Amino acid sequence: MKVITKPVGKRERKSAKIKLDIMFSSMELIGNQSFKDLYVDDICERAGVSKVTLFKYFPQKEDILLYYMRIWSLDRAVELYHQPRTGLKGIYFLFDRMAEAFEKYPGLALNVISYWTSARRPPSAFPLKPLERKILYPKEENLEDIQVFTVPQLLEKFLLDAIMNREIHTVSDARELSNLFMSLLYGTLITAHLRQLSPLRMVFRKNIDMTLKGLQTPGTYSSMR
Repeated sequence: MKVITKPVGKRERKSAKIKLDIMFSSMELIGNQSFKDLYVDDICERAGVSKVTLFKYFPQKEDILLYYMRIWSLDRAVELYHQPRTGLKGIYFLFDRMAEAFEKYPGLALNVISYWTSARRPPSAFPLKPLERKILYPKEENLEDIQVFTVPQLLEKFLLDAIMNREIHTVSDARELSNLFMSLLYGTLITAHLRQLSPLRMVFRKNIDMTLKGLQTPGTYSSMR
Protein backbone atom coordinates (compact mmCIF):
# COMPACT_ATOMS: atom_id res chain seq x y z
CA MET A 1 0.00 0.00 0.00
CA LYS A 2 1.37 3.39 -0.96
CA VAL A 3 2.08 5.60 2.04
CA ILE A 4 0.84 9.18 1.76
CA THR A 5 3.35 11.59 3.28
CA LYS A 6 3.07 15.26 4.05
CA PRO A 7 5.21 17.76 2.11
CA VAL A 8 8.74 18.16 3.45
CA GLY A 9 9.79 21.64 4.53
CA LYS A 10 13.06 23.34 3.58
CA ARG A 11 14.26 23.22 7.19
CA GLU A 12 13.75 19.45 7.42
CA ARG A 13 15.50 18.87 4.11
CA LYS A 14 18.42 21.09 5.11
CA SER A 15 18.71 19.27 8.43
CA ALA A 16 18.80 15.86 6.73
CA LYS A 17 21.39 17.05 4.22
CA ILE A 18 23.65 18.44 6.96
CA LYS A 19 23.54 15.13 8.80
CA LEU A 20 24.51 13.24 5.66
CA ASP A 21 27.23 15.77 4.77
CA ILE A 22 28.85 15.28 8.18
CA MET A 23 28.90 11.51 7.73
CA PHE A 24 30.26 11.59 4.16
CA SER A 25 32.87 14.20 5.11
CA SER A 26 34.06 11.95 7.93
CA MET A 27 34.37 8.99 5.58
CA GLU A 28 36.34 11.07 3.08
CA LEU A 29 38.78 12.12 5.79
CA ILE A 30 39.27 8.80 7.54
CA GLY A 31 41.26 6.97 4.85
CA ASN A 32 43.84 4.73 6.53
CA GLN A 33 43.91 6.60 9.82
CA SER A 34 42.15 5.65 13.00
CA PHE A 35 38.77 7.29 13.49
CA LYS A 36 39.76 8.33 17.01
CA ASP A 37 42.62 10.37 15.47
CA LEU A 38 40.18 12.23 13.24
CA TYR A 39 39.65 15.76 14.59
CA VAL A 40 36.16 17.17 14.93
CA ASP A 41 37.49 20.50 13.61
CA ASP A 42 38.56 18.81 10.38
CA ILE A 43 35.17 17.15 9.95
CA CYS A 44 33.41 20.46 10.56
CA GLU A 45 35.63 22.26 8.06
CA ARG A 46 35.04 19.63 5.38
CA ALA A 47 31.27 19.56 5.99
CA GLY A 48 30.98 23.33 6.37
CA VAL A 49 29.34 23.20 9.80
CA SER A 50 30.14 24.34 13.34
CA LYS A 51 30.99 22.07 16.27
CA VAL A 52 27.66 22.96 17.84
CA THR A 53 25.87 21.75 14.72
CA LEU A 54 27.87 18.51 14.53
CA PHE A 55 27.18 17.61 18.14
CA LYS A 56 23.53 18.48 17.69
CA TYR A 57 23.21 15.58 15.26
CA PHE A 58 25.93 13.35 16.71
CA PRO A 59 26.28 13.78 20.51
CA GLN A 60 29.42 11.62 20.37
CA LYS A 61 31.86 11.65 17.48
CA GLU A 62 31.63 7.86 17.37
CA ASP A 63 27.92 8.12 16.60
CA ILE A 64 29.01 8.98 13.06
CA LEU A 65 30.28 5.39 12.78
CA LEU A 66 26.88 4.02 13.79
CA TYR A 67 25.20 6.29 11.26
CA TYR A 68 27.55 5.08 8.53
CA MET A 69 26.75 1.46 9.40
CA ARG A 70 23.03 2.22 9.25
CA ILE A 71 23.40 3.73 5.79
CA TRP A 72 25.53 0.74 4.78
CA SER A 73 22.65 -1.48 5.92
CA LEU A 74 20.22 0.59 3.85
CA ASP A 75 22.45 0.13 0.79
CA ARG A 76 22.38 -3.63 1.31
CA ALA A 77 18.61 -3.61 1.84
CA VAL A 78 18.05 -1.80 -1.46
CA GLU A 79 20.45 -4.14 -3.24
CA LEU A 80 18.73 -7.22 -1.81
CA TYR A 81 15.30 -5.83 -2.65
CA HIS A 82 16.22 -5.79 -6.34
CA GLN A 83 18.48 -8.86 -6.33
CA PRO A 84 17.28 -11.18 -3.54
CA ARG A 85 19.71 -13.67 -2.04
CA THR A 86 19.03 -16.38 0.49
CA GLY A 87 20.94 -18.91 2.56
CA LEU A 88 24.65 -19.31 1.99
CA LYS A 89 24.57 -17.02 -1.06
CA GLY A 90 23.32 -14.32 1.28
CA ILE A 91 26.11 -15.03 3.76
CA TYR A 92 28.83 -14.74 1.12
CA PHE A 93 27.18 -11.61 -0.27
CA LEU A 94 27.13 -9.96 3.17
CA PHE A 95 30.78 -10.72 3.91
CA ASP A 96 31.84 -9.63 0.40
CA ARG A 97 30.16 -6.26 0.90
CA MET A 98 31.73 -5.93 4.34
CA ALA A 99 35.15 -6.54 2.82
CA GLU A 100 34.53 -3.86 0.18
CA ALA A 101 33.52 -1.30 2.81
CA PHE A 102 36.47 -1.95 5.10
CA GLU A 103 38.97 -2.01 2.24
CA LYS A 104 37.59 1.32 1.02
CA TYR A 105 37.92 2.79 4.52
CA PRO A 106 40.73 0.83 6.24
CA GLY A 107 40.56 3.02 9.33
CA LEU A 108 36.91 2.18 9.86
CA ALA A 109 36.74 -1.52 10.74
CA LEU A 110 38.75 -1.67 13.96
CA ASN A 111 37.20 1.56 15.22
CA VAL A 112 33.70 0.14 14.83
CA ILE A 113 34.78 -2.93 16.81
CA SER A 114 36.53 -0.79 19.43
CA TYR A 115 33.46 1.39 19.86
CA TRP A 116 31.13 -1.58 20.24
CA THR A 117 33.38 -3.37 22.74
CA SER A 118 33.86 -0.25 24.88
CA ALA A 119 30.14 0.50 25.10
CA ARG A 120 28.49 -0.29 28.42
CA ARG A 121 25.52 -1.75 26.60
CA PRO A 122 24.96 -2.91 23.00
CA PRO A 123 24.45 0.26 20.93
CA SER A 124 21.10 0.66 19.21
CA ALA A 125 20.94 1.13 15.46
CA PHE A 126 21.35 4.83 14.71
CA PRO A 127 18.06 6.29 13.43
CA LEU A 128 17.75 6.90 9.71
CA LYS A 129 14.77 9.08 8.87
CA PRO A 130 12.58 8.56 5.77
CA LEU A 131 13.77 11.88 4.32
CA GLU A 132 17.41 10.85 4.67
CA ARG A 133 16.61 7.62 2.84
CA LYS A 134 14.90 9.60 0.10
CA ILE A 135 17.89 11.90 -0.34
CA LEU A 136 20.15 8.87 -0.67
CA TYR A 137 17.78 7.08 -3.07
CA PRO A 138 15.74 9.77 -4.84
CA LYS A 139 14.75 7.45 -7.72
CA GLU A 140 13.76 4.44 -5.60
CA GLU A 141 9.98 4.24 -5.93
CA ASN A 142 9.47 1.46 -3.37
CA LEU A 143 11.64 2.87 -0.60
CA GLU A 144 8.82 2.65 1.97
CA ASP A 145 8.56 -1.10 1.35
CA ILE A 146 12.26 -1.80 1.95
CA GLN A 147 13.03 -3.01 5.46
CA VAL A 148 16.49 -2.26 6.82
CA PHE A 149 18.14 -4.92 8.99
CA THR A 150 21.27 -4.74 11.14
CA VAL A 151 24.20 -7.01 10.28
CA PRO A 152 23.33 -9.55 13.04
CA GLN A 153 19.70 -9.60 11.88
CA LEU A 154 20.74 -10.21 8.27
CA LEU A 155 23.11 -12.97 9.33
CA GLU A 156 20.42 -14.68 11.37
CA LYS A 157 17.95 -14.41 8.48
CA PHE A 158 20.38 -15.90 5.95
CA LEU A 159 21.41 -18.67 8.35
CA LEU A 160 17.79 -19.57 9.03
CA ASP A 161 17.31 -19.80 5.25
CA ALA A 162 20.36 -22.07 5.05
CA ILE A 163 18.94 -24.35 7.75
CA MET A 164 15.54 -24.49 6.07
CA ASN A 165 17.18 -25.18 2.69
CA ARG A 166 19.32 -27.97 4.23
CA GLU A 167 22.50 -26.13 3.28
CA ILE A 168 23.39 -26.45 6.97
CA HIS A 169 21.93 -29.55 8.58
CA THR A 170 23.93 -30.21 11.75
CA VAL A 171 22.69 -27.14 13.65
CA SER A 172 19.14 -25.84 13.91
CA ASP A 173 19.60 -22.76 16.10
CA ALA A 174 19.96 -19.72 13.84
CA ARG A 175 20.73 -17.41 16.78
CA GLU A 176 23.69 -19.52 17.90
CA LEU A 177 24.95 -19.70 14.33
CA SER A 178 24.58 -15.94 14.02
CA ASN A 179 26.77 -15.49 17.09
CA LEU A 180 29.33 -17.84 15.54
CA PHE A 181 29.44 -15.90 12.27
CA MET A 182 29.59 -12.54 14.04
CA SER A 183 32.64 -13.90 15.88
CA LEU A 184 34.06 -14.94 12.52
CA LEU A 185 33.44 -11.44 11.16
CA TYR A 186 35.12 -9.56 14.00
CA GLY A 187 37.86 -12.13 14.51
CA THR A 188 38.80 -12.11 10.83
CA LEU A 189 38.99 -8.31 10.77
CA ILE A 190 41.33 -8.22 13.75
CA THR A 191 43.51 -11.10 12.52
CA ALA A 192 43.72 -9.66 9.00
CA HIS A 193 44.86 -6.36 10.49
CA LEU A 194 47.45 -7.89 12.82
CA ARG A 195 48.91 -10.23 10.20
CA GLN A 196 48.42 -7.92 7.22
CA LEU A 197 46.31 -10.43 5.32
CA SER A 198 44.70 -9.41 2.04
CA PRO A 199 42.55 -9.25 0.05
CA LEU A 200 40.01 -9.22 2.86
CA ARG A 201 37.28 -10.71 0.68
CA MET A 202 39.31 -13.88 0.11
CA VAL A 203 40.28 -14.12 3.80
CA PHE A 204 36.59 -13.91 4.73
CA ARG A 205 35.64 -16.55 2.15
CA LYS A 206 38.34 -18.96 3.27
CA ASN A 207 37.23 -18.67 6.90
CA ILE A 208 33.57 -19.08 5.96
CA ASP A 209 34.40 -22.18 3.91
CA MET A 210 36.33 -23.72 6.80
CA THR A 211 33.52 -22.93 9.24
CA LEU A 212 30.87 -24.41 6.95
CA LYS A 213 32.99 -27.51 6.40
CA GLY A 214 33.09 -28.02 10.15
CA LEU A 215 29.34 -27.51 10.43
CA GLN A 216 28.67 -30.14 7.78
CA THR A 217 30.66 -32.75 9.70
CA PRO A 218 28.29 -34.72 11.97
CA GLY A 219 29.18 -34.35 15.63
CA THR A 220 31.64 -31.50 15.12
CA TYR A 221 29.44 -28.79 16.56
CA SER A 222 27.97 -30.87 19.37
CA SER A 223 31.39 -32.02 20.50
CA MET A 224 32.41 -28.39 20.96
CA ARG A 225 29.45 -27.53 23.22
